[in-house]
Amino acid sequence: MPGDAAGRWMLDTNIASHIIRGATPALQARLREVPMAQLCVSAVTEGELLYGLARKPDATALRAAVTGFLLRVDVLPWDSAVAARYGDLRAELGRRGTPLGNLDTLIAAHALALDCTLVSNDQAFARAPGLRWEDWTVAEAGV
Repeated sequence: MPGDAAGRWMLDTNIASHIIRGATPALQARLREVPMAQLCVSAVTEGELLYGLARKPDATALRAAVTGFLLRVDVLPWDSAVAARYGDLRAELGRRGTPLGNLDTLIAAHALALDCTLVSNDQAFARAPGLRWEDWTVAEAGV
């Protein structure tokens, strides 16, 4: 499945951070239900995690945790097809007057372009038309 992202779960940066720093009981339970091969992150999330490390150069335990996480989960590249979906999404959000933050728009577009369900605890993703997303930090997954 690494070559085919459709039907996979794309972890947003906030969920990846929860996993790295210690998942909530609800998140831990959900992670036990989903095969690791069905999880992925956007290259944008990888960049955000690496930015966090760059801001804390002495955080060796955090560096090891982030590195270990990135070794275990597929990091999906951002390509021209995703860029096209981003352009459409950002324009649509602008027309609706409901923009997302820049990085959230990039991640939402990536999930949309690859037909992934985004996992995030950021309610703002509800504004992205057509995006399937779930919050695994609460007892009932699914929004």
